[in-house]
Order: sequence, then C-alpha cells, then structure tokens
Amino acid sequence: MTIGVALAQTNSGNYVDDSVRQARSAAEHGLRSVWFGQRMDYDSPTLAAVVGRAVPQLQVGTSAIPVLGRHPLLVSALAQTAQAATHGRYHLGLALGSDLVAGAFGVPFDRPITRLREFLIGLRELLDTGTADFRGDLYTVTPPLPTALPGAQPRTPVLVAAMGPQALRVTGEFADGTLPYLAGPKTLSEHIVPAITRAAATAPRVVAFVPGVVTADVENVRARAVEQLAFYEQVPSYRRVIELEGARRAAELAVIGDEETVAAAVGRYYDAGATEVVFTTTDLAGADDQQRTWKLLGELAAQRN
Repeated sequence: MTIGVALAQTNSGNYVDDSVRQARSAAEHGLRSVWFGQRMDYDSPTLAAVVGRAVPQLQVGTSAIPVLGRHPLLVSALAQTAQAATHGRYHLGLALGSDLVAGAFGVPFDRPITRLREFLIGLRELLDTGTADFRGDLYTVTPPLPTALPGAQPRTPVLVAAMGPQALRVTGEFADGTLPYLAGPKTLSEHIVPAITRAAATAPRVVAFVPGVVTADVENVRARAVEQLAFYEQVPSYRRVIELEGARRAAELAVIGDEETVAAAVGRYYDAGATEVVFTTTDLAGADDQQRTWKLLGELAAQRN
C-alpha cells in the first residue's frame, strides 16, 4: 500500500451503499486503500469487509478500534472474517481508547499501556496459532475451540494508533506498525519512527494519517478545518503531537492548497519515515475538491509503483 483515503461521512439513505460508491470512485482515481474509523453506529471491520469484497482493487483497513471495552477473541474473529471476505486485503487498526470510550461502555480508563500490551499478546497468539493460552491482569484469552478461520490468509496485519513513547514501544514489540494521526513530518522523524523502530524486530509500518484537501479556497477551508479538528486539541495524546510539531491548533497540521502544495507535503511525510500516507477529511471543501484531491493522490500513488 502507498497512498489511500479515509472515507468521509455521508448523509445518504444507506451508509453501506454509499461507502461502496465512494470506494469505487477512490479506486477509479488510482488510490490504493480506503480506511474506516470505528464509530458507534457501524462496525468498521464489517464495513471494510463489504467494501473490500465489492471493490477488489483496494486494500481496506480500520483506524482504529479501541481495545477498551473489547476482547481479543471477538476482535480476532471480526478481523479474520474481514480478511477472508477480502481475500487477504484487510488491515486491522487498534487504539488504546479514551475517557469518551470508557464512559460509553461504563468501564474505567485505567492502565492503558498494560491493557494494550495484554490485548496485543492475546490477539497475536490467536492470529498466529489459531488458539491461545494467555492469562494477564486484565485479559484472559483461553478459547476452548480452534480460532483459525479458513481463508483468512495471510495473517491479518495489526497496526496501532500509537504516538506516545510507551505505546510505541509496546506496538513495536507486538504489532506490525503504527497509525499516527496529526503527527507532522518533524514528529514522525524525531519521535515516532525512532521509538517504534527501536522496539521492533523488523521494519515497522508507519501509516501516516493526514488531514488535507486540494483546493483554491484555502482561507475558508482552513477555517473549516479549525472547527472540525478542534476536538483533537482536547485529547492529551493528540495535543502532545500537535505541540511536538510546533503547532498550536490541530488545523495547522492540515495540508490545504493546490496540487503542488499537497504533493510536496506528501513527499515530506515519506521523507520523514512514513511507509504509507492516508488522507482524511478530504470532503472539507466539498465534492468537487474532494475529487480533485483523490485525482492528485491517485497520480502520486502511481508514481510510487
């Protein structure tokens, strides 16, 4: 995978149908992957499986399912089903969770690094061996029946939205890579890539999620980005990477401008150590500029073949 997009929200009558339509358009523009966040209305591995089966040109992924409130056995089954449905084109993204998620499930947001480590150990054992015998402080993973699913090959890659030092160390040890969002090129090259690489036995994937759009209406679109991305400034992990990049607002990390501006920014992310780049919020300036953005990203993806 090289360059992809996170599919935008839609107000159509059927979210799944519209996601398939958007994915087909992305593939027609030459994009390599589409990604789905985990929300509280749809199930992201199921949606990825439906879209990936309908649009076989694309890799599909989730970014990212909080481990808080979930169990490795259930996530393993979801991921393997998506992997079999897409004939090996599914990528599982996980996240630690947050106070917001904890409140929704009515569980405490405590010991996040221990929770992530134990979740990944149990999950990797399930995916690697088709069973598990893991007993930790927070998770027990001891299935009484085999868990390997025929057709779910190759083993589903596991990525984590890790950006802090401890989370990156655990991710490097037990996952295949990281999914940083709002981490600019400076933060990638000086903090994220070195931390995960030190912990990993093999070269890790670094899938940089970048808000951005190709547009001529830079000033107004930047103002929309300020409003839409303000939420992340209240989340400690995102606030940290925003500050590491030398920015005050999340919108300062959004790539907004003409084709030359956006192409140059994509190049900086690769130079900083990203192995893949995924653009988000490409609908900030409307449908026409979204298609303009996808066209450019597809051309850049073709250049990286």
